[in-house]
Amino acid sequence: MKERERLSPPPRVAASSYLNTAPLIWSFIKGRLRKDVQLLTDRAPARCAEMLARGLVEAALVPVIDYHRIPEIVVVPDVCVGARSRVLSVVIVTRGLELKDVRSVALDTSSRTSAALIEIIFREFLGTLPEWRPAAPDLKLMLDESDAALLIGDPAMVFPREGLRVYDLASLWREYTGLGFVFAMWMARESAADRVAAVDFRGARGEGLRHVDEIVADYEATLGLPPEELRAYLLDNISFELDAEMRQGLNLFYELARKHKVISDLRPLRMIDGPSA
Repeated sequence: MKERERLSPPPRVAASSYLNTAPLIWSFIKGRLRKDVQLLTDRAPARCAEMLARGLVEAALVPVIDYHRIPEIVVVPDVCVGARSRVLSVVIVTRGLELKDVRSVALDTSSRTSAALIEIIFREFLGTLPEWRPAAPDLKLMLDESDAALLIGDPAMVFPREGLRVYDLASLWREYTGLGFVFAMWMARESAADRVAAVDFRGARGEGLRHVDEIVADYEATLGLPPEELRAYLLDNISFELDAEMRQGLNLFYELARKHKVISDLRPLRMIDGPSA
């Protein structure tokens, strides 16, 4: 790494600032890898995908649907943000309606993969097609104008639930498919693959997970949730490893996305070589 740093600056890397990404980027902020990347954080995962697509960064933690929307990118293996069953931070909310009765859905514009997932759930498993309405993540305004609202990330964990029906998207996916779901992965521009391959994303994940208590302390005041809930969320609800089952769920998601024309075509996942391989 020292030789690379001497010859060129470290790669620019983007990630959202949601709690569920914190273990993946803690090492780049406070840990042993903080000099290995130039980290840019943004609240919205969709914005990170835009930065990668526009060449503003060499790598980003990107909604997985964007692998089939951004040309000439490769994927860092093994590391992801996903859930095996209940995710808690990706939900669809109604004022008591069952999903089969929903005719319009306000979609959090911070989201891309989750917006694609909810469309697939309605089309493939419920057999309905509501009207989709992009919206800022303001639940009251969303439900004032639509039957249901999709929320992701930290806002999906902290809103009052009284009088509302809340559906967890990873739970729905598990119910219908028996598989876990992958929401985001590290991806890199193909032209920068050699530089990004030198970054130890898997090692960063390991160091971040060893500092979960510190991460929880950082987010406790911001989110207003008990530390034991935040810790359980990171260690029990979120999966940071792309194992065989999670990969199977990802492949099925891509197949259904193509079937329902959420994406135009499929291409095999091209993995980057390096410390995380």
